[in-house]
Amino acid sequence: MEEFDENFLSARIRNTEEEISEYSLRPQTISEYIGQTKAKENLKVYIEAAKKREETLDHVLLYGPPGLGKTTLANIISNEMNSNIKVTSGPAIDKPGDLAAILANLNDNDILFIDEIHRINKSVEEILYPALEDFSIDIMIGKGPSAKSIRLDLPKFTLVGATTRAGSISTPLRDRFGIILKLELYTDKELKTIIERSANILNIEIEPEAAMELARRSRGTPRIANRLLKRVRDYAIILGDGKITLNIANLALDKLEIDKLGLDNTDRKILETIIHKYKGRAVGIEALAATINEEVETIEDVYEPYLLQIGFIARTPRGRIVTPEGYKHLGLDTYEGF
Repeated sequence: MEEFDENFLSARIRNTEEEISEYSLRPQTISEYIGQTKAKENLKVYIEAAKKREETLDHVLLYGPPGLGKTTLANIISNEMNSNIKVTSGPAIDKPGDLAAILANLNDNDILFIDEIHRINKSVEEILYPALEDFSIDIMIGKGPSAKSIRLDLPKFTLVGATTRAGSISTPLRDRFGIILKLELYTDKELKTIIERSANILNIEIEPEAAMELARRSRGTPRIANRLLKRVRDYAIILGDGKITLNIANLALDKLEIDKLGLDNTDRKILETIIHKYKGRAVGIEALAATINEEVETIEDVYEPYLLQIGFIARTPRGRIVTPEGYKHLGLDTYEGF
């Protein structure tokens, strides 16, 4: 039992250190936030206007692929508005009572951040409507004929919702957000700046050429860029003097099986499955997910956005197909019809 406790404690310490490290890399203000220029500039105006009016910020919906900084932006909004932030997620709010408890514990000007808001329960969502519009909720007390409804007034708060699937959010809920911001994949130049900033925070010495190589292979996503930076750092410590050079970066990324465009094994498996198992014909997302043993949501949210962005797959009415550029990247000839 003693050995188990020590192992558990050691694992928990490692997890905590990782969480602290991840948090330390996040910018705390809009001026520190790199990229997403359009969304950032608009958000800055909305925040400054709300502060001048001495009002709470309108409810904010952030959407885009995973790892682009939705959680970071929610915390930045909290910092810029000088308010506290309460964090939860759609799947964690199982019953209307769960949401009522969260809302009742908010204070004026608080930020309520709900990640994966597209996965919120329908009955819970209906409680949100009056909370967002009128800052009040109706609570049922008792059961059966003796049950009665009591209206509970709420403090003025700002809901920040984040989602990777904006199309899955119901129209009534979406319409209650006054600010809707779409986050785009980052450019290599922006990712290079993020990597150099993170390296400085983590006391990692990195050559500009190595930072750019990491940026090219980060799929336009800061979260991936920071993860790769940490893993390449490990190779630099073991195989060199701790400095990340271009040679070390290339060696480490090749060992991690991440190619020059940032594609990993699963990306290549998606392309090769369509090409070889389905003879290049259009394939439905459910069939593709079953064939490669992945969740449909994982393919749609994690892998597909980047493959679409770089033009390696295309959506058709009949399903997904691999484009000529995708064939070329794999060193294959295209089938007839392209």
